[in-house]
This record gives sequence, C-alpha cells and structure tokens, in this order.
Amino acid sequence: MKALYIWQAKTWPAFTWDASAVLSLLGEVRHRAGCLEGVMGSLGFDTQARTSLDAMTEEVLRSSEIEGVLLDADRVRSSVAGHLGLDVGGLPPPDRYTEDVVQVMMDAVRRASEPLTSERLFGWHAALFPTGRSGMLPITVGAYRIGETPMQVVSGPIGGEHVHYVAPPSDVVPAQMEELLVWIESPSDIDPVLRAAIVHLWFVAIHPFDDGNGRLARTLTECLLARADGQPHRFYSLSAEILRHRKDYYEVLHAVTTGSGDITDWLVWFLTTLRAALERSESVIRAVLERNAFRQRLRGIALNVRQSRMLDRLCEGFEGHLTSSKWAKICRCSQATALRDITDLVGKGLLVPAEEGGRSAHYLLQ
Repeated sequence: MKALYIWQAKTWPAFTWDASAVLSLLGEVRHRAGCLEGVMGSLGFDTQARTSLDAMTEEVLRSSEIEGVLLDADRVRSSVAGHLGLDVGGLPPPDRYTEDVVQVMMDAVRRASEPLTSERLFGWHAALFPTGRSGMLPITVGAYRIGETPMQVVSGPIGGEHVHYVAPPSDVVPAQMEELLVWIESPSDIDPVLRAAIVHLWFVAIHPFDDGNGRLARTLTECLLARADGQPHRFYSLSAEILRHRKDYYEVLHAVTTGSGDITDWLVWFLTTLRAALERSESVIRAVLERNAFRQRLRGIALNVRQSRMLDRLCEGFEGHLTSSKWAKICRCSQATALRDITDLVGKGLLVPAEEGGRSAHYLLQ
C-alpha cells in the first residue's frame, strides 16, 4: 500500500532531491548572503545594530502573523531594541508575552552555535503558551504532545473540516525528535542553508507539539541560518517573505509532506523565498542609511525635547500620517504648541508639508 504521508514512507526520514534543480539556486543565495555580509561589515556598529533591529522586529512580527497571531509592532521593537542595547525613546515597554516571544527568537539567534536539545525546544514552546492554553483549549506546554488522538492539520468549519495532513502518532514523537536533533548536531557534507530547509520540513512533518509548530519551525530555521551565516545577527527576515507568499508556503509543504520523500519542490521554494528575503534586505539597509544621514543633519540644529522625540519617531518608522493633532496627542501638548513645533521644523528644512494639504494637512521628513 502506498504511503499517504511522508513519515509513512519506508525511507523516512532519508530525504532525496534533484541536485540539478537546487544547486544553482543555492549558489545564488550564498552569493547574495556573502554580498550582504560584506556590505554590513563595511558599515559602523550603529548601522549594523539598527539594521538588525529592523530585521528581527520584522521576523518576530511576521512569524506570528503567519499563524494569525498579531503582536503590537511598537512593543516588539521596544523589546528587540532592549536586547540589542539600543535606545528607541518614545516606544512603549513590552508586555510580558511580547518579551517572552522576543526572547525565544533572541535565544535561537544569539545562541545559535549552542546545541539544540529537547529541553531548549520545550523552553521556547512554554514561552509561546504561558497560560497553558491555545485559545480556549488546554494544551500540553513545554513538552511533546501526548495522547491517542491523531494530530491533524485541518481547515474548514466544525463538522465540515478538511484534513490536509496527519502527523506521526504521539508515542513515536520523542524518538523521531531525538533523531532530528542528533542529525542537526552531527557533521554533514550538506550545505548549512540546505540543512536549515530540511530541518524546517522535517520538524513540520513530525508536528511534535500540540500547537505552535509553525512558529517553532521558523525559529529553528532562524537558528540554523544564523549558524550558516556564522554570526549572531540577522539582517533579513525570511518569515516576512513567507508571509507574502503564505498560500504557496502551505501548498508546497502539503504537497511534499504527502509525498514519498522527494523534497525537491520544497528546497526550490525555500531557496527562492530566501533569495527574495536577501534582496529585500537591501532596501532595509538603504532605509537605515537614510535615517543615519538624516540624524547627521540634526547635529548643531537647536531642537526642543518634543521635536527631538518626534523626529526620532519619524526616523524609526511612524505609522500613518504625522498631523498636528497626532503631535499634540503624542507629546501631550496643546494644538497650538504642536503647530509651532512643526512650523519651526518646516522652517529649518527638516519637515515638509505633504502635497495634499487641506484640513488633513500632514508632514513628511525632508
């Protein structure tokens, strides 16, 4: 009888792939990663730290968003900045849950060279589910799933669910995870970037936890990509790129995990997406450089506390339009004071009114 799922194949977990379809893409990814590393190495510590702040904030936000978990962007950025030792004044402090989620990513990336163990994974999982529940449902937290009920990936309304995938039984999960973790830490001739892609798929196929498997798969991937890059900093976000192609992400995982063990399609998709993430990081770097250039312009210009604070907010990525009303609310000052502050900055060539004008007048960095 033909195996329905990848873990039921006799060769599991001996994956195969078409090297001719993978190697050229891998070469492109390695080349782009090397170029990015070279560019970052030529920049100052502050620019590197700011770029890492952008990338890691994006990674935490988008990895959660892929699973429908929406975090507050300012609080995530505030937490990441604290771990990187950066001052981003004006941002709200992170709540406990946001801090825990950020700590998971920080542990994965900044301790990437340290062994991956079941206990380490359990710590990550516990941080994602501090209440011991997924929504309203109680789940096993900080341990692999248990019980005889099959672990299924389903969609659709209750009573009309469509089963996309059934994971291995719970009683074999500890042994299968131990095999995976041993493989991760064992020497191999396989390129580290390919190993990251393989581990992502392997982990998803086992689906070892009651919930959070997608986020932990991407956390593992970040850890292994940090190993591949040879540095504890991230300058691009793979999860942000996955989110842009979330439907394709799930479709290729479904196709491969219901296959016989040939994972060529997954490796090609992973490498293509990683290449796009590296390309997109170039625009992030340009944004950081532009912010640094703007801050250089501020030197020697007399600014009050409100102006300094708001210009810093604008540099860091102000959501929506800056109006005098928003200025007054954020700075807790009168509308008249806000307008005087803004008019002064326009006169100094630091802000410019947007072309729309009118009653909804707003301002942009000059």
